[in-house]
Amino acid sequence: MESRSRSIHKSASIMISAILFLSLIHTSHCFYLPGVAPEDFQKGDPLKVKVNKLTSIKTQLPYSYYSLPFCPPPKILDSAENLGEVLRGDRIENSPYEFKMREPQMCSVLCRVKLDAKAAKQFKEKIDDEYRVNMILDNLPLVVPIRRQDQGYPTVYQLGYHVGLKGQYTGSKEEKNFIHNHLAFTVKYHRDPLTDSARIVGFEVKPYSIKHEYEGKWTGNTRLTTCDPHTKRTVVNSNTPQEVEANKEIIFTYDVEYQESDVKWASRWDAYLLMSDDQIHWFSIVNSLMIVLFLSGMVAMIMLRTLYRDISKYNELETLEEAQEETGWKLVHGDVFRPPSNSDLLCVYVGTGVQFLGMVLVTMIFAVLGFLSPSNRGGLMTAMLLLWVFMGIFAGYASSRLYKMFKGSEWKKVALRTACLFPGIVFAIFFVLNALIWGQKSSGAVPFGTMFALVVLWFGISVPLVFVGGYIGFKKPAIEDPVKTNKIPRQIPEQAWYMNPIFSILIGGILPFGAVFIELFFILTSIWLNQFYYIFGFLFLVFIILLITCAEISIVLCYFQLCSEDYLWWWRSYLTSGSSALYLFLYATFYFFTKLEITKLVSGLLYFGYMLIASYAFFVLTGTIGFYACFWFTRLIYSSVKID
Repeated sequence: MESRSRSIHKSASIMISAILFLSLIHTSHCFYLPGVAPEDFQKGDPLKVKVNKLTSIKTQLPYSYYSLPFCPPPKILDSAENLGEVLRGDRIENSPYEFKMREPQMCSVLCRVKLDAKAAKQFKEKIDDEYRVNMILDNLPLVVPIRRQDQGYPTVYQLGYHVGLKGQYTGSKEEKNFIHNHLAFTVKYHRDPLTDSARIVGFEVKPYSIKHEYEGKWTGNTRLTTCDPHTKRTVVNSNTPQEVEANKEIIFTYDVEYQESDVKWASRWDAYLLMSDDQIHWFSIVNSLMIVLFLSGMVAMIMLRTLYRDISKYNELETLEEAQEETGWKLVHGDVFRPPSNSDLLCVYVGTGVQFLGMVLVTMIFAVLGFLSPSNRGGLMTAMLLLWVFMGIFAGYASSRLYKMFKGSEWKKVALRTACLFPGIVFAIFFVLNALIWGQKSSGAVPFGTMFALVVLWFGISVPLVFVGGYIGFKKPAIEDPVKTNKIPRQIPEQAWYMNPIFSILIGGILPFGAVFIELFFILTSIWLNQFYYIFGFLFLVFIILLITCAEISIVLCYFQLCSEDYLWWWRSYLTSGSSALYLFLYATFYFFTKLEITKLVSGLLYFGYMLIASYAFFVLTGTIGFYACFWFTRLIYSSVKID
């Protein structure tokens, strides 16, 4: 009953966050965003240490902190989470750790736990799967600093500390599991000399495994012999580690050290987001620009030389005999704007692509401006979902405008399919994946309340907006074709092998994928290897290059197709640039086998399920760009030709 009320409470807070999203943007001012404003602490002020999910790059299944028998506080309290946090599997709760600002602690005993067989098995499984514990202090994640041996390189920070480690006793070949039961925390702060208040700018930990010892019977104030503040004895290594075995006791302890720092509060995330290999991103940009320049040269050559010459010659034709000698793209002017087969489905996919393009573009702009920094946990996913919902009006408008041009009359049917086809397929895959996660008892499983909130966002806001857009688009006058369409379709001559539809479509997807694959590596690393990704400036540049590449490759291949008197360009223009999604999925498969250490079947299914969704979305986005580029190109060249 308690979990059901918690789920209802979460879904209510998610719905409120959705409704207040726009007002949140308007109320944000200066540098700070709501919820991430700085907090000043005086000496002795209590600091709230919160625990987050347990994560593993081997399983990709998050678990709540208290799914393991760690020391609990008197009452476990959930923190309010936004939509993005819930979908990411974040479960932020209070902890028993008691920190006081600028008051160091040594060997504070948290609790003593005696493991039964079930608890020992749980700890062993999590250590085998290399799970990490995530904590939060003043909205900063806990990190383990790793200093590189070679000088000149900055310190690398890993999110969270390992639950434990595997090792062998000296002289033994049997591998044992050891738990990190002593944590040496370092809280870095920036002090204001005028008010003597301080702001937290760093939260680090060094985990140790130590078999604590004490004399006599255990009571509430028993002093440890292995770690005692009175004798200034502290834990500095894991030479006598604490083994995880049934019926063995584990004593959890921690130290807290405070360090003054020159880093200001506004720059406290810089160390986490430090990009030491920015050269490769510039290489990616230059590589992509080479592709763009090559394609731009081809398009310019077609537009300025061939087309200009062809159109001027064609317009000079006077006699019927000369007109009969015309060849290439001019011959198909009476068929080039003939509606394609499955034109309704094309309208639906183009509308969905416009919706996706709008969402990605606005999200990128917000990210580049700093609204979606990692300090605003779950903000990126929440923004993307809500923007998708509100972009429904553009999807309806684009699909109905195209549908009316194809002489369609049932715009409501097309609007409904636009509102339901892509989200329906994605939701079905997501539902199956969520059921798999639920079966693993992972905190990554989306609760029923959140699932209901997503359905309400979809059918309560997105679908009506698609219909509004569809109504507006259909009321506008139909787009006129620049040339008349013949009543009888022209026969398409036999095509050369390289103009085969499948071959040219597959070739067309290589260059758009080539423009983004280096940046794709960093995005996949961020998602699946639990690292920060905050180089939206580079990403925005790559995205613009992707748009140009998709448009240009589609125009070039469309021109070659029309020159070989094949006028069935509608679907091919969409599929040419859209086929880059196939290469994205193949690259994701390559990444899975070369970079990830996933061994569990469920984890593998999760990876390929989510990458399938990403590839499908990429197909819709790139396909729409290619389609609109060819649509503009064909209208431009055929409107320049005089047809008697």
